[in-house]
Amino acid sequence: MALRGCLRAGRGLLRTAGPPASGVCAAARSPAFGFLFDVDGVLVRGSQPLPAARRAFQRLADGSGRLRVPVVFLTNAGNCLRSEKAQELSRALGMQVSPEQVILSHSPLQLFSQFHQKCMLVAGQGPLEEIAYNLGFKHVVTIEALRKAYPLLDMVDQSQRPKEVPPPTTGFPTIEGVILFGEPVRWETSLQLITDVLLSNGNPGAEPQDVPYPHLPVLACNMDLLWMAEAKMPSRFGHGTFLLCLENIYRKVTGRELKYEALIGKPSTVTYRYAEYLIKQQAEKQGWKAPIQRLYAVGDNPMSDVYGANLYNNYLKSAQQNQVRAGVKRNPQAAGSQIEDYLELRKDCNSSVESCDSILVCTGVYRHDDGGPSKTEQVFHGHRDLCFDPSLVEASYIVQDVNDAVQLAFRKENWS
Repeated sequence: MALRGCLRAGRGLLRTAGPPASGVCAAARSPAFGFLFDVDGVLVRGSQPLPAARRAFQRLADGSGRLRVPVVFLTNAGNCLRSEKAQELSRALGMQVSPEQVILSHSPLQLFSQFHQKCMLVAGQGPLEEIAYNLGFKHVVTIEALRKAYPLLDMVDQSQRPKEVPPPTTGFPTIEGVILFGEPVRWETSLQLITDVLLSNGNPGAEPQDVPYPHLPVLACNMDLLWMAEAKMPSRFGHGTFLLCLENIYRKVTGRELKYEALIGKPSTVTYRYAEYLIKQQAEKQGWKAPIQRLYAVGDNPMSDVYGANLYNNYLKSAQQNQVRAGVKRNPQAAGSQIEDYLELRKDCNSSVESCDSILVCTGVYRHDDGGPSKTEQVFHGHRDLCFDPSLVEASYIVQDVNDAVQLAFRKENWS
C-alpha cells in the first residue's frame, strides 16, 4: 500500500548517482524539462539549509551562476510575500532567486479576480493585508480588526473579555467572503469569528436570523495537515489541521458541510498549472526555444508533494484526451472548475507539458528506513475533499536528497 509500489520495477531508491550521462553539452541546447522544488524538508529544515541543496543548485547552474534549466519553488508557506521568500531562498542556496520563481500557497489567488473587489475577511499570520493587496484584493478585514470592532464575540480568553458592555459598532463593512491564508496564532479566536461571519452572512453584529446556506465564499490556501520542522517529533500541525477544526465546528453547529469556493496550494491542480505557466515564462525569458515537455516535482511529503504531482500528471494525461479528470469527490472546485477558470485567464499558456514526475526525498516528512510505509503513511492525511487513491501517494522515484533528485532527472534527460 501507499509507497511500497514505488519499489516495483521502474521505480526505485536512488542512493548514489552514477557518472553523468554522455550527450550534447547542456550549454549548447535548450532544456525540455523543468523542476518544481518544495522548500521545507527538501531545501531547508526550519531556518537551516540542507547541505544537499547547495550541491544540487551547483549542478543546476552554469559557471556564472545562472540556472541552466527553469526552476520554480513550490511551497505551501503563506505567511509572507513572494519577495521575502525569494530572499530567504537566495541566502539558503547561495544564488539569486527572483520572486517570479516562487509560488506560495496563496499565489494562485491572483487568478480569482471575481473576488478582488469584495470585502474579504483574512485569517493567518504575517502581513496579511499587504499579502492580500499584492494578490489584487482591494478591501480586506483582519481577524484582529473584527475582534476589536465586536469585542463581545471573543469570549474564550477571559483576560480579553471586556469589563463593560461596549457601545454598538457602526460603520463596519459587511464581509462578503473569507480567505484562509494559513494557520493563525490564536486558533480559538479565528475559529469563533470565522464561524460567526459565516452564520451571520457577513454581519456578526446584527441580530441572528436563519443560518444562510450556501454560506459566504471561502477561499482556502494550504491543505497540509502536518509539516516538518526542527523538532524531534516528526510533524507539526499545519493549516490543514485548522481547516479540519473549522469544518467540524461548522458541521456540528449547523448540521451542514462547510464548502470551499477554492482550495489552493499543494496538492491542488490549479497550483501546479500556475507553476507550469511560470516555468514556461522562465524558459521564454531565457530564450530557450525547446518546448517544456516534462516537469520533475521534488518534495518530502507524500500527502501533498507526491499526491499533487501525481494528480497533475493525471490531469495532463487526461487533458491530452480533452478530458479533465482528477481525484476530487465532493468538491469539483478543488481541481476541475478551477482549472477551467485558470485556462480562461491564461490563454497564452500553450499546453506542451506531457508529464509531471514525482520525486520523493528522505530529508523531511518521509523517511525511508525499513523498505515499507510507516503506519502514518497508511493513513490519508489529505483534505476531506480529495479522495484517497493509494496510487497518488506512490512516488515515481524515491531518492535520498534533493541533490540525488537533480542527478536522477539529469540522467533521465541525458543532460550533462
